[in-house]
Amino acid sequence: MSSTALARIPVGVVVERRKAKSPWLDFLWRPVSVLVGNPSAAPWTAISAEAETTLFYAGEAVIELYRTETANYRSNLASGTPVLWVVLRATASGPAPALLAVTADPAEGEAFTDAGSDLVEAVPMPAAIAEAIVDFIARHHVERPFVKRHRERAESQAPARGEEEREGGE
Repeated sequence: MSSTALARIPVGVVVERRKAKSPWLDFLWRPVSVLVGNPSAAPWTAISAEAETTLFYAGEAVIELYRTETANYRSNLASGTPVLWVVLRATASGPAPALLAVTADPAEGEAFTDAGSDLVEAVPMPAAIAEAIVDFIARHHVERPFVKRHRERAESQAPARGEEEREGGE
């Protein structure tokens, strides 16, 4: 399946691994930032380490921008503190989670939480990515008027329940 994205922004993701205070888990993982472009480091390269916390470059991802989602991007930017949603998924092959996606669309970010087992975290959007999204919106946004739908009244679609019972059930 080919992507219908009109723009793609390459990013690198930084993830924190913190020692868990739990008998069931060794570590807690969470995305902490997104870097513009693709760093030359290999995925899961340690960036810094302190007593119980290590930062890793988790790898690269691509933010895909779609013409139909420009209103969502605008609301994210208008929030005052625009964010990107980073999605990590636990793997059976090792302790580090897999980097699944990065998105600037609030609706898509929320939809990723429906899976239940994925870790979805909002991180600050770098200014360069915000500028690229502003440019994308300027080129592709089409204002769509809101059309309120009106439901048909139930009586106009079928006879009332009492009339059906009286007609055939006596």
